[in-house]
Amino acid sequence: MLQKLGFHILNDITWYKPNAAPNLACKTFAHSHETLLWAVKDKKAKHIFNYSIMKNLDNQGDCFKNVGKQMRTVWAINSAPKSEKTFGKHPTQKPLMLLTRIILASTNDGSVILDPFNGGGTTGLAANIIGKRQYIGIDIEEGFLDLTVNRIEQVQKQKRLIG
Repeated sequence: MLQKLGFHILNDITWYKPNAAPNLACKTFAHSHETLLWAVKDKKAKHIFNYSIMKNLDNQGDCFKNVGKQMRTVWAINSAPKSEKTFGKHPTQKPLMLLTRIILASTNDGSVILDPFNGGGTTGLAANIIGKRQYIGIDIEEGFLDLTVNRIEQVQKQKRLIG
């Protein structure tokens, strides 16, 4: 659909979840990956790709990422741990490591990040932790926006304590 609308797909990334939940019905394979699409409005559109950051990023447990080597399109990152669900959880909550990697790869200082499906607010949390980026999150559920505010306030409090 993106291509029919004139977008150009730069990459499709497979997010492999080593700790994916089992399929309890046992009638299909367990869902252990999601596909991320990275696209631009058209082939001539400029985009940000922080190659050096991605190349030198610590693997953080990702068995497919070798420090000092070019980043691949398969990312092995566990699903969001319980520690990221302290204030509540969203049914499709993404792990902080995943959104941090996406933001580091595709934004610069001063970038504005729009997440039209805010959910548990992980995008906003990652933007806040990285710093020097603005975040706009949209959700139709007020409870999920409250969850986001609580998560970001916790990080800001920790930043003040560390100082």
